[in-house]
Amino acid sequence: MNKKINVGIVGASGYTGLELVKILINHPQFNLAYLSNTDGGVLLSELHPSLSGVYECKVLKADIDEMAAECELVFLAVPHQTAMAYVKPLIAKGVKVVDLSADYRLPQDIYEEFYCKHTDAQNLSHVVYGLPELYRNDLKTAKLVANPGCFPTCAILGLLPFMDKRVKNTPIIIDAKTGVSGAGKKLSDVTHFVNVNDNLFAYNPLMHRHAPEIAQKLHVDFDEVAFVPHLVPITRGMISSIYIQVSSDFDAFEVLEEFYKDEIHVRVSKNPVDMKNVAGTNFCDIYVKQKGNTLFISSAIDNLMRGASSQAVVNANIMMGLDEGLGIPNIAYVP
Repeated sequence: MNKKINVGIVGASGYTGLELVKILINHPQFNLAYLSNTDGGVLLSELHPSLSGVYECKVLKADIDEMAAECELVFLAVPHQTAMAYVKPLIAKGVKVVDLSADYRLPQDIYEEFYCKHTDAQNLSHVVYGLPELYRNDLKTAKLVANPGCFPTCAILGLLPFMDKRVKNTPIIIDAKTGVSGAGKKLSDVTHFVNVNDNLFAYNPLMHRHAPEIAQKLHVDFDEVAFVPHLVPITRGMISSIYIQVSSDFDAFEVLEEFYKDEIHVRVSKNPVDMKNVAGTNFCDIYVKQKGNTLFISSAIDNLMRGASSQAVVNANIMMGLDEGLGIPNIAYVP
């Protein structure tokens, strides 16, 4: 049997960190050799009681030298701006990195407009965007991967098969809804139970910082993307209702099916998709319907999995020369 590949996680405390742990402790070729957060000095079961009696280890205070000595690859499950402080020295030490933050998803000028000042422009020149359906060959030789945002993953996968049939310069309308876990573990006024429960609302419409990520990867102008996210009172899941104008009549389902016929983590549906059937998996389920020149596309993912942690492990698989589906959960949390 091949020797296992040592990997580490920075950011063990959050929801995406937990999902990474759950995948990696059962992965046949990755060995979780290093687990850390900002403070350290705690057992994993203290952070995540759900893992008590299942898997236990010490969570250390994040240290660049220690993780570089232990790991061939590190997952950064940390907020934007924080990730840059780790990427630069880890890459310099020869450690491969999958960054789940937004720090390397965008060109410097666009990133700084929507986030903050970038302190590692050098690594922006060779980062690979971690959407396998678009950049699989580049991922095979990547040292640094920018894991896509959850909203962009859901929207881009729905739109890709139809971009060459879209009427140029017409709006791409994306009405997206996500579970509260997408906001992270830290409590805020927006995610407070009393505010979210029995409620539904849009936030940061048209100017959400995932909109330029969608536009850039689809090679369209930012003004062409009308992206409106909504927060719904569920824990996990994401669904995008997408509307575009197309120039001709064609069999949209046939186009969708042909485009994704070889993709193991995209499922084409003959019926409108829902969040429950992808919960806990890396699948993206997509449905399409045409009425005249209007095309309706519906795509669904688990925001913590395909939108973050399981996609990160798929990217790591490809980077390390493994089968991309290795160790990736594919049975949904149903009912």
